[in-house]
Amino acid sequence: MKTRYKTLILAAFFTGLTAVGAFIRIPLPFVPITLQVLMVLLSGLLLSPRAALLSQAAYVLLGLSGVPVFAGGGGISYTLSPTFGYLMGQIPAAWVISRIVNRGEVAFKKIFLAAMAGISIMYLLGVTVLFLNLNYVAGKPTDLAQVLHIGVYPFIFPDLLKAAAAALLTLKIRRVSKGPL
Repeated sequence: MKTRYKTLILAAFFTGLTAVGAFIRIPLPFVPITLQVLMVLLSGLLLSPRAALLSQAAYVLLGLSGVPVFAGGGGISYTLSPTFGYLMGQIPAAWVISRIVNRGEVAFKKIFLAAMAGISIMYLLGVTVLFLNLNYVAGKPTDLAQVLHIGVYPFIFPDLLKAAAAALLTLKIRRVSKGPL
C-alpha cells in the first residue's frame, strides 16, 4: 500500500478509536475515567509522527465541527469548556510520543516514558486552559494548586495504568507487525 494512503487510513482508524474511547467509561469512586487517553497514547506509540498527529487533529476538528465525538458532546462552544486544553494537548502529545518511540531501540521503559511525556503535554495544556477558564471565563478565582487538585491529581494513577497498558500493548503489536504500523 502506498505510504500516503496507509498514513491516511491508519490516522482515520485511530481518529475513530479515540472517539470510541471517549465513550468507554470506567466508573471509579471519585473520578470516572474513559479510554480516550489510552487511544491517544496508542496512536503515538504505534503510528508515524505524521499519522499520529493527523489522527488527533482530525478527532479534535471533528468534535469542534459539531460531531459529538467528545465525552461531553461536540461543537465550537467546546473551546470554552474547562477541558478543552486536554483535548488540544492530544495533538502535540501523539506527535511527541511517536517521535520518541520511533527512534532507536524499542523497550518497555522507553515506550512507557514516551507515553508519560505525552500525558505530561496533555496535563500542561489542560491545566493551562483550565486555569484560564476558571479564572477568566467562569469568573471563579482559582490558584494553580487548586487547578492541579482538580485537573491532575485525581488522574495521575489511572493515567500511569493507561501508560503501562499502552506500553505492553505496543510491545505485543510491534512484535507482530515488525515495527510501527
